[in-house]
Amino acid sequence: MQIKLESNIQKSNADYMVVGIHVGEQPTRVLQEIFGGGKNFVQLGNAAAQVAKDECFSGKLGQVISLPTLGLVPFKRLYLYGLGSRVDAAKEDYAGYRKMGVSIAKKLQAAMRAAEKEDSKAAKTAASSSKATAKSAAASRVKSHLHTACVCLPRPAAKEKSTAWPLTSVIEAFILSAFSYDKYKSMKEAGKQAKLDAAANLSHFSLSVYGVDKSTFDQAVRKGQAVGMAVNMARGLIAEPPAYMTPSRLAVEARRIAKDHNLTVKVLEPAQIEKLGMGSFLGVARGAKEPPRFIVLKYTAPKARKTVALVGKGVTFDSGGLSLKTAGGMEHMKYDMAGAAAVLASMQVLGALKPKVSVLAVIPATENMPGSNALHPGDVLIAMNGKTIEVNNTDAEGRLILADALTYAVNEGADELIDIATLTGAVVTALGRVAAGIMGSDQKLVDAVIAAGRPSGEKYWQLPLFEEYKEALKSDIADLKNAGSRGEAGSSCAAMFLKEFTADKAWAHLDIAGVGWRESERDELCKGGIGFGIRTLCSYVLAQ
Repeated sequence: MQIKLESNIQKSNADYMVVGIHVGEQPTRVLQEIFGGGKNFVQLGNAAAQVAKDECFSGKLGQVISLPTLGLVPFKRLYLYGLGSRVDAAKEDYAGYRKMGVSIAKKLQAAMRAAEKEDSKAAKTAASSSKATAKSAAASRVKSHLHTACVCLPRPAAKEKSTAWPLTSVIEAFILSAFSYDKYKSMKEAGKQAKLDAAANLSHFSLSVYGVDKSTFDQAVRKGQAVGMAVNMARGLIAEPPAYMTPSRLAVEARRIAKDHNLTVKVLEPAQIEKLGMGSFLGVARGAKEPPRFIVLKYTAPKARKTVALVGKGVTFDSGGLSLKTAGGMEHMKYDMAGAAAVLASMQVLGALKPKVSVLAVIPATENMPGSNALHPGDVLIAMNGKTIEVNNTDAEGRLILADALTYAVNEGADELIDIATLTGAVVTALGRVAAGIMGSDQKLVDAVIAAGRPSGEKYWQLPLFEEYKEALKSDIADLKNAGSRGEAGSSCAAMFLKEFTADKAWAHLDIAGVGWRESERDELCKGGIGFGIRTLCSYVLAQ
């Protein structure tokens, strides 16, 4: 994907010119500031302002009007895009900018599909060419055309602080909107492969930006591209069938990321895991034929003030174990490693952008299966920190593997712990598919994580960790039991269990069971695993 800073708007030859306008701003004045003088540009600006007036365009969030340029200017079509209130932007709510990025991506994709359709028709009529040659020619012609858009960002108001966030939001949303996962779809039509390749390859799109300074542009592009591509990478990991995306395969991805970004990596196999005393993690892994992997990635910052540990739940398929899920409840359980995918993607970004703090990534990866050696309800496990756990529900396995992962991070000297997991169905009941649950032992850390998610629209709602919830974890024969009172405060009880393994470190727990998977596409969020939490984790760490 090509992104460039536009210095002279009057010489832009983009396919589309997209102008962002906030509520209360006059389109005439905005367009005059952007286009400046020149008879044709003045004429186009006046026409756009009249259309805006006729269609009652007010800059409301998501409002769009468009008009052809009729050859008056180099670009082909002009769009005015409503960004919503400046007050929202001042509060770091950049929904308007994200929606604009999505809109631009969809328009360029539509243009690409139209060009591909025309090329496909031309290829079919080429009687002298073989079918294979025609297909190759069609693909070549699609790739030869660069579909372009220029986005004009509004100048910040006098009291607003100019930051890279609005442009970062546009770029991230643009890249996320280009994601598709068609790997396992059959290619029956001649030329369909060309379409597939083009949809997946952002190199066919060019975005130019007008209205920001060079420093802001460089900062926004660097972060927006790194985060957008990492989120799409995580989406691909989640989308893979569980027979392929096994613990061993997650380890392969971790090694690739480490190699690409000069991170240290360590992958522990069962004998090594057992030697460290991770009885809680290995208890879950017992029922699966696939061997577990304990994955550790480390970024070490020069003169780091602290080490932040990111811990991701990596259950690559969750059947529930002997506490077997229903068929419907098991359908999407390949996404139970969405926390692990989020941590891997975050390390890809942080390895590229080099934060000022050190980051330790810990991923316990296993399947939860009802094999002949599976964990029984009633079994007692000994965790890495020595605590004993009575298992009363094998489908409460995420907290069991995270327990040893948190202990490992503590032992490695982490100053802060943030875990992310598709942990409880209870959080879906409490918060639906809108917000993730967040809990923790350190209010300052919890507040900072919530704030880090705000610019990207990743919402969190804090749930309580009252001491009374610990009563539900009492066991008659062990230190703890892994599942609390059935049907009561399930998410808080699960977090209270995890707290037992944090050694009083500053800790935040992100329960993304409700928001990690979508049944339909919306804005930059895809259908399926959306890569929730990556933008939050990256923003938090980079701000340290």
